[in-house]
Amino acid sequence: QVQLVESGGGLVQAGGSQRVSCAASGHTSDISFMGWFRQAPGKEREFVAAISRNFDATEYADSVKGRFGISRDNDKNVVYLQMNSLKPEDTGVYYCATAHSGTWRDWTSYNSWGQGTQVTVSS
Repeated sequence: QVQLVESGGGLVQAGGSQRVSCAASGHTSDISFMGWFRQAPGKEREFVAAISRNFDATEYADSVKGRFGISRDNDKNVVYLQMNSLKPEDTGVYYCATAHSGTWRDWTSYNSWGQGTQVTVSS
């Protein structure tokens, strides 16, 4: 199993930047790709971004494309989500997750989840 711990959330003004991190431990060699999802109050969990663990491939939700960047450091087993030009609608709990296989945008593909970190964007 893989254990995930997110950090770096907080309160930021609209237009600002924030970086959240996710540290993985355990059977990290089982990971094929890693993703970020978010959930706002009263809304469903939604895909934000994903990255291959071993290949130079990323994918983004249309709502964050051009503003967010996902990256990883395999030596440290950490995945990052750099969020720029933040908007109030980016507010939510951000979760990182890992998967062996499946569809990157589908949360049901992911086997391990972190506890989440709150990101609040004020207008």
